Amino acid sequence: MYSTSSQKSEKKRRILGIVLEDKTGVLERLTGLFVRRGFNIETIIVGKTSKHKIAHIIISLDADDKTIEQIEKQVYKIIEVLKVVDLSENSVVREHCLVKVNSTDKTRADIQNFASLHKANVLEVNHESIIIELVGSPEKIDHFLEIISPFGIKDMSRTGINAMPRSN
Repeated sequence: MYSTSSQKSEKKRRILGIVLEDKTGVLERLTGLFVRRGFNIETIIVGKTSKHKIAHIIISLDADDKTIEQIEKQVYKIIEVLKVVDLSENSVVREHCLVKVNSTDKTRADIQNFASLHKANVLEVNHESIIIELVGSPEKIDHFLEIISPFGIKDMSRTGINAMPRSN
């Protein structure tokens, strides 16, 4: 499909990095802004930065260019927001996943081999399950989960997308 300037741009996964003052209530105001405007957050992570009392929030969502532009304008209205960066391109993107997989004496070696092939860490092994840790692109994690799902995923926790711009 070809697009013209009169057509709405296509939605795709977008990643926004927001640097802000680490103060009580700021995260609530930020997420409230997304809810009020009808923007659906796919993943959100919050963490400290190397600067004292400055936090970094990484939000991933499906949006078109116009929506991202609107979000940036709205986010900058929050006084504590210092910087908004589109990390969708030219960034290192990673996610952390812990997954507990059913295992038996017959399947344990296969599961451990799959983990090894995907550079995942086996954190715990017992008679009923294996806990595996995997860090990588969201696509790599999706692929790994697809491969081990026939064994039976008992539990899983994914952090959400983290990103950092590459050096120029």
